[in-house]
Amino acid sequence: MATARRTDEADLERPGAPYDEMITAAGGVRPHYAALAQRVQTLSEADLAERQKTLERFFLLQGITFTVYGGESSTERIIPTDLLPRIIPAAEWAKIEAGLTQRLRALNMFLADIYGEQQILMDGVVPRELVLCAPSYRREMQNLYVPHQAYANVCGSDLIRQPDGAFAVLEDNLRVPSGVSYMLANREASKRTFPGTFRAAGVRSVDRYPDLLLATLKSMAADWRPNPQVVVLTPGVYNSAYYEHAYLARLMGAPLVEGRDLVVHDNMVYMRTTTGLRRIDVIYRRVDDDFIDPLTFRRDSGLGVAGLFNAYRAGNVVICNAPGTGVADDKAVYAYVPEIIRYYLGEDAILPNIETFLCREPAQMNHVLANLDKLVVKAVGASGGYGMLIGPHASKKERADFAEAIKADPENYIAQPTIQLSTAPCLIDGAIDPRHVDLRPFILSGEKIVVTPGALTRVALKKGSLVVNSSQGGGSKDTWVLTADALGKEAQP
Repeated sequence: MATARRTDEADLERPGAPYDEMITAAGGVRPHYAALAQRVQTLSEADLAERQKTLERFFLLQGITFTVYGGESSTERIIPTDLLPRIIPAAEWAKIEAGLTQRLRALNMFLADIYGEQQILMDGVVPRELVLCAPSYRREMQNLYVPHQAYANVCGSDLIRQPDGAFAVLEDNLRVPSGVSYMLANREASKRTFPGTFRAAGVRSVDRYPDLLLATLKSMAADWRPNPQVVVLTPGVYNSAYYEHAYLARLMGAPLVEGRDLVVHDNMVYMRTTTGLRRIDVIYRRVDDDFIDPLTFRRDSGLGVAGLFNAYRAGNVVICNAPGTGVADDKAVYAYVPEIIRYYLGEDAILPNIETFLCREPAQMNHVLANLDKLVVKAVGASGGYGMLIGPHASKKERADFAEAIKADPENYIAQPTIQLSTAPCLIDGAIDPRHVDLRPFILSGEKIVVTPGALTRVALKKGSLVVNSSQGGGSKDTWVLTADALGKEAQP
């Protein structure tokens, strides 16, 4: 039999203890995990180890990798992937889907407003200087037409469970969100490792994501070009997410291009091919704003296309996501999203925010400085787990250094309470042990908003760690969204 899952009963009973995805506070298995738990109990340690190897071989053969940068070199690795899926019942997912749809709808309206009439700024709902002085605000986007007002065509919002089990939004990713290829690859691997349980479970499919993404991108130019030509713009093979760029391009049947493959003539964008130039209508860019056009943004960029933004401004090409979307996922703007939803939609947020302290406000900064040992502090412009202090796990010197950094540049930092991310069962050194997880669903926005019925579950594989980023030692696992509230009985191995 497999080694029993290790559970600390004291943690389960302590107020504020992390929510356990599989085990209730009373020690029972949650109904939607019952069939999986029963199946795992019939497997020996050797059986589980063999299934884990099968999963890893699949990733190796598919070339599913990411790149870790650091020191004097970069290292390409297979992303650590856990054998056991995370399971979400239908009723919980329905609330997540409604909340994410509401949130992206409001954020797109916010972007259309701040790049248009700026009514929300004039009404003082969001501080004017917070938006207009943000590094991610692009004044070049002012008064430009964006089809369907869909600025963020692909969004990957990060959700966490609070100790009471309710989901909350930790942050929004509207610029060039990554990770969807791992969601798709995890699903293919999961079908191989627990085929019978998967078939009987009633798991909603994520296989249509590439088709939905392509339809979303085409809808951005459908009003003025029948069957628009879509390309995926990548920084190149040395980018950490290059595998994903190539993977999505292949699944969509869209050309994968680098900046040097495109050229602009008379404000039209063309792709160089062996048979001549082909006009491009939609660019799904996986290149940051700063680098997409050296004539408009960073002059030293070799990744973009000279004149691309002028073609965009002329309405002859669509860039997805639109330049300047990053201002809506700024970690300081995040604190105002519930008010943004209420302002544009007249509704309360279905999915709440995590309490956030803005160090740009003197009173809140003083609170943060006095409670650094209890808070998580984040640099507004950082990502990937960098530029962050987890107060309870930091040394006195690290907290002192961060305090000085906050005092020197308070507008660059926000802080949040240290939240124990929920835990899910993982296969660790032959035993099933809980590890902290978050959830990144993917939302598409074009002519309509679609939430993919699945997600990337990121896992902090180091015991006790709360950092789930792959660049910081994290991994991932498949996420099963069920069509019914209980997992069906397994029919086959």
